Amino acid sequence: MSKVISIRLPDETEKKLTEISKETERAKSFHIQKAIEIYIEQFSDYRIALDRLNDSNDEIISAEEMRKLLDV
Repeated sequence: MSKVISIRLPDETEKKLTEISKETERAKSFHIQKAIEIYIEQFSDYRIALDRLNDSNDEIISAEEMRKLLDV
């Protein structure tokens, strides 16, 4: 199921979106949807990383220790 929403974009952003849509032969809504999906995924990853960083029980290891563990 999909919901319809409206957004306001600065003129320059809308112009770039129009160019991308023409170049890819995809609707503007397709690119907006994909951009939002990527943002949500990255934001979720960010929240997990931040929560782990702030968790005093979560062990923090150095980059050198990580390389040893990964054998690189």
